[in-house]
Amino acid sequence: MEDAQDFFDFAAEAGLTKHLGNLDATDKLARLCQIDQEKFVLDVGCGSGATAAYLAKTQGCRVMGVDILPRMIDRARELAHRKGVTSLTEFKVADAQKLPFPDQNFDVVITESVTAFPKDKELAVNEYARVLKPGGYVGLNESTWLKIPPPQEVLEWASQEIGAAVNPLTQEQWTGLLEKAGFKDMVVEIQEIDVRDEARGILARYGLSGMLRVLGRTFKLYRKNLAYREFVKGVRQKGITPESLTEYFGYGIYVGIRSAPEE
Repeated sequence: MEDAQDFFDFAAEAGLTKHLGNLDATDKLARLCQIDQEKFVLDVGCGSGATAAYLAKTQGCRVMGVDILPRMIDRARELAHRKGVTSLTEFKVADAQKLPFPDQNFDVVITESVTAFPKDKELAVNEYARVLKPGGYVGLNESTWLKIPPPQEVLEWASQEIGAAVNPLTQEQWTGLLEKAGFKDMVVEIQEIDVRDEARGILARYGLSGMLRVLGRTFKLYRKNLAYREFVKGVRQKGITPESLTEYFGYGIYVGIRSAPEE
């Protein structure tokens, strides 16, 4: 099994989905994409379903969540049931680079720490545009290089914290991909990383009972799975200074409107 697969398999087993900016970033995407109860939202790379359930609960919208890992989809369905939003949510196994939906099917497409992973990011972004109705919104929260080239310790931090296959882009590269796919009226907000805020944000997102559930699964995984113990050991051996992190690495909120075909 490849390192990237190991990372996400462990996260799926624990039932934990991480993205930079946590609920603040999700709320910002919802506001900028004008998500409300009339919208049909596609959450690409939904992970354990935290965002899908949150948007359904707070905005009253319908949400289709897709993820490439079947175990994540299992976790997402479990969470939607616990949150009482099964009537508003649906989840399917799917690849961002080949979405199993017809053209012009959704009002909003969002991703959170997802589009940095596919090998063909242009293909993925083109898929987001394809399944959106004209005038629909795309909203990306994606890891972003603030300064390049980053030092080795920052590359290692991104690999262990976000996933071994992560390949962030610069602000200009992300914006260029979206514009090339036909998105207009771009709104871009770039944020630095605060490691402590990220940790607090995970607790706020899942709540005490949710985090206890995640920690229980993680402990069980650590106790029974040698590969996971080796993964944790490797993470502990790597370090990074806050100064080097905030200088080079952050995340961006990228929101655009799908142009009509004749535009």
